[in-house]
Amino acid sequence: MMFASEKVNSLPPYLFSQFQRKKEELEAKGIDVIDLGIGAPDLPTPDFVIDRLIQEAKVTENHRYSPYSGCQEFREAVAYFYKHHYGVTLDPNEEILTLIGSKEGIAHLMQAVLDPGDHVLLPDPGYPVYSTAVHLAGGESVSLPLEPDNGYVPRYEDVPVEVLRQAKLMLLNYPSNPTAATVEINTFMEAVSFAKENNLILAHDAAYDLVTFDGYKSPSVLQVPQAKERAVEFGSLSKSFNMTGWRIGYVVGNKEVIAALSTLKSNLDSSQFLAIQKAAATALTSDLFAVEGHNRIFEKRRDKLVSALTDMGISVDLPKGTIFVWAKVPEGFTSLSFADTLLEKAGVIVTPGSAFGEVGEGYFRMALSVTTERLDEVIHRLQQLNFKEVPK
Repeated sequence: MMFASEKVNSLPPYLFSQFQRKKEELEAKGIDVIDLGIGAPDLPTPDFVIDRLIQEAKVTENHRYSPYSGCQEFREAVAYFYKHHYGVTLDPNEEILTLIGSKEGIAHLMQAVLDPGDHVLLPDPGYPVYSTAVHLAGGESVSLPLEPDNGYVPRYEDVPVEVLRQAKLMLLNYPSNPTAATVEINTFMEAVSFAKENNLILAHDAAYDLVTFDGYKSPSVLQVPQAKERAVEFGSLSKSFNMTGWRIGYVVGNKEVIAALSTLKSNLDSSQFLAIQKAAATALTSDLFAVEGHNRIFEKRRDKLVSALTDMGISVDLPKGTIFVWAKVPEGFTSLSFADTLLEKAGVIVTPGSAFGEVGEGYFRMALSVTTERLDEVIHRLQQLNFKEVPK
């Protein structure tokens, strides 16, 4: 008897867990492994956020169930953030929903809006959870190729008409994981127009919206006029405030989509711990000085790593956002063979671009998630490898 469902059995192994297993095997042999694979910020959550959590954790009332849509204070904080950061007005009661991290929200969105066989346009390369979520919802994933020669922006004219007839939703992600690509508001204007012409829901994953460098400010899709007629945007405090383990995020925008997601979630979960929501509200209504300080640290790491890779002859662009560097693998390697080589010969974990879709082949992703000292060690190890002579 097989206990797992066909849906679960048909899922591919989560690549990051595979590399984690290899990492543990090497560490068991006494090898010092440096993990630049998973995008988990190493910097601390700001003290003022932790202080609010401690304060609220001592309040008896906060240990009860949260309202299903999240507490009023958090939803109003999200509205405050959007008004002050983007100039976008949101109704906290109908256009904002609290999530247990944006990953959860995106996965449940697919179940809330898709019927079996509905097609979803997904960025390629893109975050693997997107296609997994579509699969579990009974939908069909369709690749939306993001080519470097077009700035990792979709060419909508290349989407087949027969695909659009069956498509219900399109998902975008900027600043991008894994490519670190950034865009201006005109990209979202084009996306909203395309979604309207083809009767699509437009979902934008803005998990890295505040992690930006060199004076760049990431726009919101909701800054496009009438975007709320068909668009929603997912936000997270994981990367901006280094709160990955806290599992707190939100979705904003079209009230019908949010109502559908809220209905689904109310049958599956009871929202996040109230103390965490209130601490997150304090973060979103802050002056963002802590975020800016962390960004300067990531920016210095970015500069160091990009400079070193360039000196090694590895082609890489200087990203203006995210905690990732997206680079071409050296000649003679595939994405996976290069990642395996770095792990086995240098004890460094990177993520092969092929893990993010077919268009990601030929690239690899490195996370800026270790200290400068550890990054120096990564660079030293890579410099010891002559990629043209390393056996493939």
